[in-house]
Amino acid sequence: MPAKIGLALGSGGARGWAHIGVLRALDEIGIRPDVVCGTSMGAVVGAAYASGALDALEHYANALTQIRVRRMLDVNLASGGLIEGKHIVRLLCDLGFKPTFSEVDLPFVAVATDMAQGREIWLRSGNLVEAVRASIGIPGIFSPVWAEGRWLLDGGMSNPVPVSACRALGAEVIIAVNPNSRLYLPQRGTEVEETTRFYGMEAVLGTAPAQLRPLLRKYLGGNGKPARPTPGYLSVLSTSINLMTDQILRSRLAGDPPNVMVDLDLQDMTALDFTKAERAITHGRDAMMAKAGILKQML
Repeated sequence: MPAKIGLALGSGGARGWAHIGVLRALDEIGIRPDVVCGTSMGAVVGAAYASGALDALEHYANALTQIRVRRMLDVNLASGGLIEGKHIVRLLCDLGFKPTFSEVDLPFVAVATDMAQGREIWLRSGNLVEAVRASIGIPGIFSPVWAEGRWLLDGGMSNPVPVSACRALGAEVIIAVNPNSRLYLPQRGTEVEETTRFYGMEAVLGTAPAQLRPLLRKYLGGNGKPARPTPGYLSVLSTSINLMTDQILRSRLAGDPPNVMVDLDLQDMTALDFTKAERAITHGRDAMMAKAGILKQML
């Protein structure tokens, strides 16, 4: 009897487009996961795969422009985040995500974090799109989601690459994909990435009412001047989350390692570079193909 294969797709914002390439590579080498678990962007791509909507998601990702990204954002400062996320929910439905977990093609788990108790929550029943939206609830950017009687935040706060969820669903050979694996190498230096500061801020400002833009610009930080400015709100938040999830992931994987680890080198992308999908997808495919020999030996 063949081993049951689990695929754990990690968080990483726009870097998570690489998961599409990973799934394309697995298809090329004739391996289909029996179980898929995803955190944050990994939940988006995993749910698309389980829904049979991966082609539609890839087409959408490759066609993204900064203008289309801005149209997807709905600023609401009273929602517990900068962005409420209703447009994203509609988008996922339009792309063909199945309405409920019971309708997907294989066992799938979306990982979120319980805001009150600070622990991971495995979402595997009920409304699929609502679960994915909860899993991408990056604190300070997206508003939390009320689901199953609790406020839920991004799953990366508790389990950035959900190997444990795959194992709990009976997977015997687990492939883990980490889009953030090389962000903090020593040779990288100590400079905070500034691209999130300008692109991220302008994306949010472009969706806000005109009368609120001066206040938001002052609050988020930055005036567009290039000479070593103070890091802006989104840059500080993004870097802080990257550091935190990196430390959580190291601890989790030390006690619960996968059978095959696919580490992605996407240092030239930020978590908000959603218009660079083609680059991320290509890298994800290449990184998975590089592990094909090891994986086939295990199977």
